[in-house]
Amino acid sequence: MGMTTLARTRALTAEDRPRWDQLWSQFLAFYQQTLPQSTTDLTWQRLMEGHELWGLAGLDDTGRMVGFAHYQFHVSTWSPAGYCYLEDLFVDPQSRGRHVGRALIEAVYRAADERGATRVYWHTENTNARAQILYNQVGYLTPFLQFRRRP
Repeated sequence: MGMTTLARTRALTAEDRPRWDQLWSQFLAFYQQTLPQSTTDLTWQRLMEGHELWGLAGLDDTGRMVGFAHYQFHVSTWSPAGYCYLEDLFVDPQSRGRHVGRALIEAVYRAADERGATRVYWHTENTNARAQILYNQVGYLTPFLQFRRRP
């Protein structure tokens, strides 16, 4: 086995905004999505407030932000303590394979444990085979399908 880099994580801070904007743009492009700037600004505001949405920065071994995770907590009819939803996870393509995604997921797991959440869950596209390699190591695939209201 080759040498592994131990990635670090930390809470997003206001100083991360320029780099987060770059990574967020890459994330949206990956999913072929565009959002109004007002939605991006509101997302950042919520991340900075940290009571509806929380954000983590994934750092490479030089301390540079190369990824992010956004997560939130919600009540559940099946759990008195509620659940944690990992809404967004992204690592710069040049930094993939260096355990940044794993470190971000594990940091979300710790936050969920601290809050007492009984489930951490997330979604990915069924064509995102690269991400699923990691997801199968740190979690398991459920049999549930997602449906949405038609526009």
